[in-house]
Amino acid sequence: MTTIVAVQLDDRVILGADNQTTSGIGRKYTPPQRVKISERGKYIIAGAGDVRACDIAQVLWNPPNPTATDRKNLYHFMLRKVIPSLKDALKYHDYKVDPNDSEAGFLLLVAIEGQVFEIADDYSVTMSNHGIYAIGTGSSYAIGALFAKATIIEALEIAAMNDIYTSGPFMIVEQFKN
Repeated sequence: MTTIVAVQLDDRVILGADNQTTSGIGRKYTPPQRVKISERGKYIIAGAGDVRACDIAQVLWNPPNPTATDRKNLYHFMLRKVIPSLKDALKYHDYKVDPNDSEAGFLLLVAIEGQVFEIADDYSVTMSNHGIYAIGTGSSYAIGALFAKATIIEALEIAAMNDIYTSGPFMIVEQFKN
């Protein structure tokens, strides 16, 4: 219940997110301490969906650093080292997706070395062939706006106008390729 976007450029990735969290009973929260984009060492991690999974991924998980060999193929690095590490962190903190809860689960946008990856709660890793990513309930609005050449802030504002689970203030983070 959020809107998070990322735009992959030749020299960097730019991520943007709203700041609204909605409880299971329909209450809206926008605490300044709760951010949806976290910088963790060499990583930028943004999460949508189950707050507990996102908190583990953004605060408690210590993702591995790529070696020089890993940097040659970051997608394989994600599959071989990052995903097992994320699984271990979620398991260690006793997180499980409830199969009976249709709103359970999470999506992450993870940037490393200026490259963004989308990770789903089934641990699949995808990369966009057009360089535009969006997750959360407002993602369809934001992705449409980005394809229509809106800025990231404009895309988040459009999502906020159309999605009751999205609101400001908005956060923007950049990561450059090494």
